[in-house]
Amino acid sequence: MGSLPFYPPLGNRTRMQTVRAPATSANLGSGFDVFGVALDRPADVVRVEKADRTTIEMTGVGSQYIPEDPGKNVVGAVAEALDAPAHIQIDKGVRPSSGLGSSAASSAAAAVALNALYDRGLSREELVPVAAEGEAVVSGEAHADNVAPALLGGFTVAREGAVTSVDASIPLVACLPEIAVSTRDARGVVPESASMDDVVHTVGSAATLAVGMCRNDPGLVGVGMDERVVTPARAELIAGYDDVREAALDAGATGVTVSGAGPAVIAACRESSQRHVAAAMVDAFAAANVESRAYQTRVSEGATLY
Repeated sequence: MGSLPFYPPLGNRTRMQTVRAPATSANLGSGFDVFGVALDRPADVVRVEKADRTTIEMTGVGSQYIPEDPGKNVVGAVAEALDAPAHIQIDKGVRPSSGLGSSAASSAAAAVALNALYDRGLSREELVPVAAEGEAVVSGEAHADNVAPALLGGFTVAREGAVTSVDASIPLVACLPEIAVSTRDARGVVPESASMDDVVHTVGSAATLAVGMCRNDPGLVGVGMDERVVTPARAELIAGYDDVREAALDAGATGVTVSGAGPAVIAACRESSQRHVAAAMVDAFAAANVESRAYQTRVSEGATLY
């Protein structure tokens, strides 16, 4: 198994830094609020320049819906946590309310960039709770399941006060329908209790998925996505989900689930079937009168400092 990607030294005396941070998929079905993966596409690009006070400039997909007020933007919270005022330019490649870690990509990129700009000297692991403060702006809680893979890359397991990361390269298809599901709404439908049978099933699936990531085995990863508590509740918010899932499996996907809070749907597959899975998912959404875009992607590296 290869090593995690090399990250350049964080110390820097320049007045501007640029960071690319990837989209991510959290939960992966069985790992609710714990599992996450970095995707090689799409991504946000954040540029920061020292200033007396924090200002934000937004461009890119869905940027018109994101406030530039630092008190209401995820990167404003990151700048405050690092005591690093800056002019911050965010070029969005990850659509907001997509289930692909849009806010986490911006938060992670800003954390890495500001850490380097002000030579704070924090490690990527130490930046996870800082970036999670940005997540709290949009979700109400400082979850690390998206920011951890955005910072560290690969497959991550985020527990309270600790993150474990594993290098992995699993082919995936992330299909994003042209509908919106807010993180707050998606959390609101999560059941407050589960039967012991469902808990045992989820633990077995999570363990299988983790082993699959360590072995780079798409078959095990797909089987490990199966979960009976959170996913069915969130799937109800996504028009056409059941048909999209069935179509992806028929096309060769090894497993399918809701990506994060949705509405994106994530499928694990083998490289040979990736194109067919992507086309099948788009066609199934179209049959439900929903336009969508499929990203043929894979588990990849985290935020890159240029």
